[in-house]
Amino acid sequence: MKNSNTDKGEGALDKAKGKVKEAVGKVTDDHGTEAEGKTQQSKGSVKSAKGDVKDAFKK
Repeated sequence: MKNSNTDKGEGALDKAKGKVKEAVGKVTDDHGTEAEGKTQQSKGSVKSAKGDVKDAFKK
């Protein structure tokens, strides 16, 4: 099982990649890429939250 810092780091990376992908989709008028970016940001938020939950249970 991954530790909380790994989950948080992966979540932050997914959010950043998703924002870039969403921006590229907007600039190129590619709605599919834009939607992929939004989805990736959501997945990143879930991973970050998972890390927060792990931290809460450590205490």
